[in-house]
Amino acid sequence: MPGLGTSFGRGGATTFQQDLANADCILIQGSNMAEAHPVGFQWVVEAKRRGATIIHVDPRFTRTSALAHRHVALRAGSDIAFLGALINHVLTNDAYFHDYVVAYTNAPMIVGEDFRDTEDLDGVFSGFDAEAGSYDTTSWQYEGSSAVPSVGGHGPETAVPTTPHGRERDASRPESTGAGGPVYRGRAETDPTLQHPRCVFQLLKRHYARYTPEMVEEVCGVPREEFEWVAEQLVANSGRDRTTAIAYAVGWTHHTVGVQYIRAASILQLLLGNIGRPGGGILALRGHASIQGSTDIPTLFNLLPGYIPMPHAHADFDLDTFVAAGELARGYWANMRSYLVSLLKAWWGEHATADNDFCFGRLPRLTGDHGTFQTAIDQIEGRCKGYFVVGENPAVGTANARQQRMGLANLDWLVVRDLNLIETATFWLDGPEIETGEMRTEDIGTEVFFLPAAAHTEKDGTFTNTQRLLQWHHKAVEPRGDQRSDLWFYYHLGRRIREKLGPGAERDRALLELTWDYPVEGDIQEPSAAAVLQEINGFDAAGDPLSSYTQLRPDGSTRCGCWIYCGVFADGINQSARRRPGREQSWVAPEWGWAWPANRRLLYNRASADPDGRPWSDRKAYVWWDDERGEWTGHDIPDFDRAKRPDYLPDPDATGPEGIAGTEPFIMQSDGRGWLYVPAGLVDGPLPTHYEPQESPLENRIHTAQQRNPARQVCSRPENRYQPSGAEPGSEVFPYVFTTFRLTEHHTAGGMSRWLAHLSELAPAMFLEVSPALAAERGLKHLGWATVVTARSAIEGRVLVTARMRPLRHGERTVHQIGIPWHWGPNGLTVGDAANELINVALDPNVHIMETKAGACDIRPGRRPRGAALIRYVEEYRRRAGITERTGTEHTDNPRRGGE
Repeated sequence: MPGLGTSFGRGGATTFQQDLANADCILIQGSNMAEAHPVGFQWVVEAKRRGATIIHVDPRFTRTSALAHRHVALRAGSDIAFLGALINHVLTNDAYFHDYVVAYTNAPMIVGEDFRDTEDLDGVFSGFDAEAGSYDTTSWQYEGSSAVPSVGGHGPETAVPTTPHGRERDASRPESTGAGGPVYRGRAETDPTLQHPRCVFQLLKRHYARYTPEMVEEVCGVPREEFEWVAEQLVANSGRDRTTAIAYAVGWTHHTVGVQYIRAASILQLLLGNIGRPGGGILALRGHASIQGSTDIPTLFNLLPGYIPMPHAHADFDLDTFVAAGELARGYWANMRSYLVSLLKAWWGEHATADNDFCFGRLPRLTGDHGTFQTAIDQIEGRCKGYFVVGENPAVGTANARQQRMGLANLDWLVVRDLNLIETATFWLDGPEIETGEMRTEDIGTEVFFLPAAAHTEKDGTFTNTQRLLQWHHKAVEPRGDQRSDLWFYYHLGRRIREKLGPGAERDRALLELTWDYPVEGDIQEPSAAAVLQEINGFDAAGDPLSSYTQLRPDGSTRCGCWIYCGVFADGINQSARRRPGREQSWVAPEWGWAWPANRRLLYNRASADPDGRPWSDRKAYVWWDDERGEWTGHDIPDFDRAKRPDYLPDPDATGPEGIAGTEPFIMQSDGRGWLYVPAGLVDGPLPTHYEPQESPLENRIHTAQQRNPARQVCSRPENRYQPSGAEPGSEVFPYVFTTFRLTEHHTAGGMSRWLAHLSELAPAMFLEVSPALAAERGLKHLGWATVVTARSAIEGRVLVTARMRPLRHGERTVHQIGIPWHWGPNGLTVGDAANELINVALDPNVHIMETKAGACDIRPGRRPRGAALIRYVEEYRRRAGITERTGTEHTDNPRRGGE
């Protein structure tokens, strides 16, 4: 989310899947779209039929590659080097869309003279604290302005409790949430000619100057001619009359620099003028049906609905303090008070009044990092006693699955709600640690409650898919036996807790006074999902449904459970249930479901017209200014104030939407522009920089003095030791690169698919993809067994020798890659070792996401050892590599100087 959010203002996909058909070129990178998103891929096929060039850049040759015009194989973990070279190509060849860049991006902004780039400081930016592993962003600011904390960052989050040397420290990190960039005080100095040496445009040119085709060959393993072909296709298919789209998925997000991967793509698309225009944009391919919805109505610890940040215990003392920075903003985040007060009214109704700060004090407060990986550590160390697991399977589905199971084994109680008896529910009986003898069933005190869940076909509700589209699904069949929906579970759990509290003490009022009056239906008293959606949509003071988030007010007269979803029940009609056939409406299909915000399908679409409001070209016309009618019109709902003229100039002191000029399309940003450079809002740099993964067999050839992301989040523990990397001694023990991937036939950690006979038959065994050359080098036999080992554990799988895995040349060295599907575990009809046994917990510092898509390992023929022999096997690898508790933890980690 922050990659897109700090670039454009919102963390959602900028475009919609059907619009891919209008692209002249589509770059798919960080995704195997044909297999992981097969329904959406139909629009890529349609684009190809219409003449678009399809490019797939990926470590593996897949079904996506087979349908592309060209597959470009690159080393897992090297995408920023590839994207950075594309940016350099665009800049050095003057191939950028000049008028778009000057008018709609922050290219003209002049950065303060104290800023120093990675080119100046051997791979880090100015403001870096090597001991804390974090940046002071003061020197990153524009000349003539300063940034207050971004809308998405309210107070610090403690990432790890100690330094690599064991000393306690304040490792606080601001968290950006995809809610847009920071709010300015003052106005940034600009140079519309783009010639000032410290303007963003010139900084960009200097930053990426070393990202050359030759460097791509060295770092990514991509031959120069292949890279140049890709660059030429993107340039030829971008500009006034043509547009290129980029699609990505978790192949980009699951890295210690994942946010910066997406930032690099955002820079490229802004330079080419592809954002806000038909056939362009960046499509963030979310995993399954409601991954987007689970961040909109959040399951994330640091968010409230609609990307409102969770208040912090030591920073947000009252409502005024919380919204103060946002109210200085230009653009729509200045209305934060309206969004938050309406949310509080939805939750506490008549009890939320101006006199009690609308119950703001009842909101939970952040006291640090409460993400899943820190929670596992808290469980191991006895700070977390109880755990609900719903819709996940951490015992096999989360990075360093052993660490997750160690946490589960130290709980007082565990509630697991799932369709099948997944590994998280049975770890105490037959988990891997039982086999190795590290745990004994009789010693595990965790009381496990397994509650059968209802499938989506057994309940009403909405999915929010990859393009921000809410679609209502109707219950097809009744759940059987004790199966219950998640809505039923949480509603009745809340009801019973409230009943047990009785009249309640003062401290219980936050629960007792919640609006918990949803109507129930049927014998099992299923809560009405439609009523919940109506609450999310919101009501005015008269109790009538709201139609738009612009109707929300800060005085408590409106209620809304999620401001970006306001309008989904406009006019009292479930807009998400609309199913008007495509042949009966325009190609944008606005009457199929409902997309946030305000049913806009293409975000930032004001940028599809030039500053005067005219389409850049007739071929790519989408939204334009109708002077006769005095409004914006076109094929979609304008993502702009409909009546704001292109020549509108705000008062210099104006805030809120009135502070956005008629030529500023990015209405969620304080300056109305797309950001090539991020002066605040990210914790690991204003510009994407290539760093190697946490564990890599290669050294960083772009910045030889800085191997890894210096601001990455690390926590070395006995169960989470890191491997040496690059030129560090011992790296040669793990000489190969591995990456994980998913199959169409199986679903995430396998909880919904490994128990189904037909899917188990289609993909019956855990396997390892290797090239013929690697098979020869290591003596691996097709369909035979092989063992893959890292510093955490070793797993086994059947060998699939395939030319789809290609060895890559990096200078004088050949690097082999191994593909590992991640769906298996010991339970179900098809069983196998879990890929997540191998993976370390080293995280992107912006979003606390693990690095599953690039790691280093060894592979040997034959099956892995059993029982205690497995422990000894892994320990021997650690001994050979010289691994200690400090390995891989240094923030400034120049291997030539042994770390600093």
